[in-house]
This record gives sequence, C-alpha cells and structure tokens, in this order.
Amino acid sequence: MNIAVMGYGVVGSGVAEVLAKNHDQIVRKSRQDDMQLKYILDRRTFPGDVNEHLVVSDFSKIIEDDSVKIVVETMGGLHPAYEFVLECLNAGKSVVTSNKELVAEKGCELLKAAQEHNVNFLFEASVGGGIPIIRPITQCLAANDINEIAGILNGTTNFILTMMIKEGMDFDEALRLAQRNGYAERDPSADIEGHDACRKIAILAALCFGKHVYPADIETEGITKITLADVDYAANWGGVIKLIARAKKLENGKITAIVSPAFVEYGSQLAGVDDVFNAILVRGDAIGDVVFYGRGAGKLPTASAVVADVIDCAVHIKERKDFGWGEGEENYVQSYLDTENALYVRFTSDNKEKALSDAQEIFGGVKVLERKDAPANEGAFATPVAKEGDLREKLAKIDGITVESVIRITDY
Repeated sequence: MNIAVMGYGVVGSGVAEVLAKNHDQIVRKSRQDDMQLKYILDRRTFPGDVNEHLVVSDFSKIIEDDSVKIVVETMGGLHPAYEFVLECLNAGKSVVTSNKELVAEKGCELLKAAQEHNVNFLFEASVGGGIPIIRPITQCLAANDINEIAGILNGTTNFILTMMIKEGMDFDEALRLAQRNGYAERDPSADIEGHDACRKIAILAALCFGKHVYPADIETEGITKITLADVDYAANWGGVIKLIARAKKLENGKITAIVSPAFVEYGSQLAGVDDVFNAILVRGDAIGDVVFYGRGAGKLPTASAVVADVIDCAVHIKERKDFGWGEGEENYVQSYLDTENALYVRFTSDNKEKALSDAQEIFGGVKVLERKDAPANEGAFATPVAKEGDLREKLAKIDGITVESVIRITDY
C-alpha cells in the first residue's frame, strides 16, 4: 500500500521519519503486506534530504495514482488544503490530517464526502498533537454521556503564563522568551489571541455533542491583557491563571463554548500543567472527570498521532469507521453571557473602600482579594457564581470605578 504526504514542513517531515523508522511494526499493525511513502507534495525542493527523490510539485500525480490509498495532509491553512483533501476523498482515498483549521471549518463537509465514498477522514493530531483524545472520546468513553469538555489546548500561551507565574516575567518578556525557544511564531497572534485553542475546542465540541461548531460562534479572548497584578491576585484567591477552552452541553440541547483566561484553583488537575504541556478534561456522566495530559505539539509527538491514524485507515481500508458529527444549526452555540461562572474583577477608584462596599451589596457578597504593594486606589474581588450576563450587569452598577481586568473563574 502506498501513502502520499502533502506538505513537508515540521509535521510532514516527522511523519516521513516515523514511517521509515518504525516501518516494520507499522506494516504489522496495519495488517498490510507493505506500507511505503511514494510521494511528498511540496512546492519547495530539498537537496540532500533523504526523501528528496519522493518530492513532487504536481498534485495530480497523487490523485491519478490508484496505488496511493492514504493521503496525509500536513500543509496547514484552509486553502489549498481543503480543495486537495476534498478531491482525494472524492477519488476514493482516505485522508489523515493534523490541520485544525481545516477540520474546524470544513470537518462536517469532509466527513460527509468520506462517507459517500466509503473512505475515512481522520484527524487525531488536529487537537492535542501527540495527546490521544479523539479516539478515546469516540471509543473508550463511548458509554458516557459527555456533558462538558475543557482544557489547556495551546502550549505557547501556557508557557508564557507559566513564566509570568513562576518567574515573575511580564507578558512581553515571556513572549520574547517563547519566541527565542521556538515555542512561538514570529507572528504569535493565532496563539496569544486564542484562535488556535478556539479551533481545537470547536472540533472537540462537535465530536462530543454531535453537531458542527464553527469557530466564529465561540467567544474567544487571548492572554495579551494579563498582567503580573492579575497573577498576584489569582495567587491570593488560591490558584493560577490558565487559558482555558471549554464547551458545555445545556439542558435545552444547545451548547455554550468559550476560550478565555481563567482562574484555576491549586487543587485542580489543570493548575499544575506548566510550560508547553497541554491537558484536556472530559466530564462524563459515568466516568466523572478524566484528564489527558502531554505535549500538545512538536514534530515527533504530532507525527506519532498522524501515523496512528494512517494505521487505522489501513486497517479499515475497505470499510468506513462510524465516526464524525452532523451539520451545525443556527444559534446552536448560545451566548457566553448565558454561561454560569464567577468573575474576578480588578479596578481602580478614588474611593476604593466605598467601591468594595457597593460590590458586596450589589453582588450579595464578594471575596475581596489583596496583593503586596498594590496602589492605594486599586482593588479586586471575586463574585459569586451566576450567569455571566447578570454578573456584568451588576458590575456596571458600581459607581466610580474603572474596570482594569475581568477574568472568569472556573470549577475545573
């Protein structure tokens, strides 16, 4: 059986490396006579590379070669990845991808195309990199009614927050360190503004709850406004700040979904997830809370998940796995203002004591927070749990304050 890889960057080259390094056991596990990488599609050339002779620039060579049964897409981005993947599926070739943007935006359509042509479209590596999460949700936890999923889904932001918490770096300094270490791109906006985590939680929500979830429908906030003052107040509250992506099923059949910084208490399994590591918490009615932990990115960890999907496609080469979700619906994702949580509020005021007294009365009790060397006009508190829309309405009723920061408080 022949395989093609589209895109020979970090992940694509990792896939080629794993296929070669572990060839014999991959063949054995795939139940095939042989598994060979036949083409690598890329516009670039790679002089001296061990796979230089496999590189082609013409996509039609892959489509027209009937011996290629599985295509791996590691190009990234939406175009031309979407067009190439759809054409492969329509040509009767199974496709494996690590492309979170592709799955989040076009997953439902591509799954439908795979079904129509009795092939498979698999994407384990699109969410957790090397962390197994999609297969456990669909198989190991299949007996559960999953009602909530949340996690730290981006290693770059988690590294930055870890440096702020443990080393006292401000955001800009921590970002520069992440870039020097290769954890952040030159343009880090997809990570630090939360878009990467948004795409991943969209995929997980669709998988858990059965309907396509578009990233545009998910309230998304990044970590660029987090300060060391917020870090100190979180410690006084009893926890740390993490970028949390979460989705929850509601009693009316709809869901809420959001990506934002959040206070996480020290006792949480998510609080101790540091540096570039990721963790995904799944909450089921029978199993309770289960957390999957590991490296959410990287050449070989991600390639490991991709090749596992290649093996799965090879095992099911003449049948389609019962896997995926249905089309989305208008207003399926309810407003984040309907989400129930507490809020942390940091403010400045010429009369801090009166502002805190007013907050106590308006919210029916708040937890006043403190930090060392805070300016005299700065105050902070944590509200009770309620619908976020109601909490924000009450916050607007406190006179004489300038709100400097609002961060959600989770129960994970």
